[in-house]
Amino acid sequence: MIFTAMASEQILVVDDEPLMRDFLYEAFRRKGYRVNVAPDGLEALQMLEKANYDMVLTDVKMPRLSGLEVLEKVKEMSPETKVVMITAYGTIENAVESMKLGAFDYITKPFSVDEIELVVKRAIDYQKLVDENRRLRSELGERYSFSNIVGKSRKMQSIFSLVKTVARSRSTVLISGESGTGKELIARAIHYNSPRKNRPFVKVNCAAVPSELMESELFGHEKGAFTGAIKRRTGRFEQADGGTLLLDEISEMTPALQAKLLRVLQEREFERVGGTETIHVDVRIISTTNRDLKQEIEKGRFREDLFYRLNVIPIELPPLRLRKEDIPLLCEHFLRKYSRENGVAIEQISSEALKLLMNYDWPGNVRELENCIERAVVVCKDRQLTPKDLPKELMKEEPSICTGGLQVGSTLREAEKALILRTLESCDGNRTQAAKLLGITTRTLRNKLAEYKRQTDP
Repeated sequence: MIFTAMASEQILVVDDEPLMRDFLYEAFRRKGYRVNVAPDGLEALQMLEKANYDMVLTDVKMPRLSGLEVLEKVKEMSPETKVVMITAYGTIENAVESMKLGAFDYITKPFSVDEIELVVKRAIDYQKLVDENRRLRSELGERYSFSNIVGKSRKMQSIFSLVKTVARSRSTVLISGESGTGKELIARAIHYNSPRKNRPFVKVNCAAVPSELMESELFGHEKGAFTGAIKRRTGRFEQADGGTLLLDEISEMTPALQAKLLRVLQEREFERVGGTETIHVDVRIISTTNRDLKQEIEKGRFREDLFYRLNVIPIELPPLRLRKEDIPLLCEHFLRKYSRENGVAIEQISSEALKLLMNYDWPGNVRELENCIERAVVVCKDRQLTPKDLPKELMKEEPSICTGGLQVGSTLREAEKALILRTLESCDGNRTQAAKLLGITTRTLRNKLAEYKRQTDP
């Protein structure tokens, strides 16, 4: 049997039989483990107080302190230490009791070296998986910490403040915004900064799953529920129990499924497709949409009662073109990220390149900007990103104001009026957005529009 141990693992063997202690000591020492032995439970506990052990192998029947009592004490003192019970009796009662008390496994005498090594290896491999899972969760928590979400604009700072407050609750959240604005990033930040952070975060893309399969995707199905259902399948709601379920692009969900989702939100229970068992879950729902759900309600494509269930905490993410002051920070963030990932040392973005990045409207929002910087980092051959590293579409000349119907010789007042009206048109009449783009207050914009109206009135 090929079996290699890492010298970092430390094992404590507890057995009142000298021959068994010596046998186990030699077997594990030869495999590279650090091994200590104790003749009884009391001495083992004294040793556990002085050192940390990855595993304890203890006999069940011992004087002064039984193996089951040792197990209980170990779980109190060091819950992460794996305990394997050794017994010559092999009764079901012993096995069941030890497992209930938290033993990782048990083995009956007599056993071979290969058998005990396999049990120990399985326990240590399991602990490595637990440690790795904990490390990955910690990294996820750091990745989605508020400090890693970039934005200094007033709008984004307001959103960060709301997200911090919302994360502590269990209320449903509806995140709206154009594609690429970072809706999923905000959803994950809510989860990984909440009391549910150590529970699952499960995502369902409602636009990517065929409508006929969505019910099974969400709620699971029983074997034989439909053609192709060859075994029971747990749905995303069950997978997310105790954690968070992200319903991405919720507007794409069919009306029939919307009704079933409404029932789950109200009752917190459902049945698998083809099943009769009622399943209760504790799941926090976060939804995202790039559509205006109120308009979808007016068109009869989205249930109003479901909207109010989902929209308990609304978060609206602004497009990048309305928070251009965040572009330099985002560029710096992505420059560091992709320089590190590609093993290059690009230190900065030239002022000419940054000007091009600032002047572009970014229809794909933050996602498009990120892709742009990643590409630039890959093709850049210097320590500084310059215009030649950027996509060609950013190089287009800015539209001349003269293309708006103005001629050379027009007055500044006429140019101002043309710019204001064109900006308002580009914002679909939204005065707040237009004022932000123009760098003026909403009140100033309103006064200007009133002045233009007076000029045109007979």
